[in-house]
Amino acid sequence: MISTVTSSRLPATTVAEQAADALRRKIIAGELPEGYQLRQDALAAEFGVSRIPVREALVQLEGEGLVRIVPHKGAVVSGLSILEINELFMLRGLLEPVLLKKSAPKLTQADFAELDAILAEYHEELHAQNPSRWGELNTRLHDVLMSKAEQPRTSAIVIGLLQQTDRYTRLQLSLSAESCRRAEEEHSELVRLCKAGDFRGAASLLKRHIDHACSELEQFILSRRRL
Repeated sequence: MISTVTSSRLPATTVAEQAADALRRKIIAGELPEGYQLRQDALAAEFGVSRIPVREALVQLEGEGLVRIVPHKGAVVSGLSILEINELFMLRGLLEPVLLKKSAPKLTQADFAELDAILAEYHEELHAQNPSRWGELNTRLHDVLMSKAEQPRTSAIVIGLLQQTDRYTRLQLSLSAESCRRAEEEHSELVRLCKAGDFRGAASLLKRHIDHACSELEQFILSRRRL
């Protein structure tokens, strides 16, 4: 049995979310290592609940990329690959600024209205500590910014990269309040620069934004492996 919270029993309301939060903190802190098997019966006993909310919590964490549900084995803590992170974020850093410089001059008032709505929703979900939406909203924001590039093959590659880095994006935002604050500020500044017509500045910021996320993730994985 693992110790996931100081007080084992969780309130009946939103118990699945609270179980997911407790497990997420343990995974991010490195207290549950890569490949660790998360047994539903042990977790249910620890939390003092049935297995149903525990199962829901594990499914939620699978969606965030922190847990893998393996047939005939159950849930295990996901492995995180520095090589994969470096490759995926390197490709994003090369391609996304190119698409943004082509797309940004063609963004319309309707596009900016959609971007503002995404930023507002992103702000709400960040401050509500609802990581299940962070990756989706991040992808939507980047997608709208690059939507007018008229580079269908490159755009398809970038969409695939955004989908493949979704779990890493959620993890990076989960690392600290500072990570959330910086991501929110950089997204807002990207939209502002595009509105102001500073497309070169926006592309440069986007490259730094992607590179910083990659660096923060790499440092997190290295620090966790030293524990």
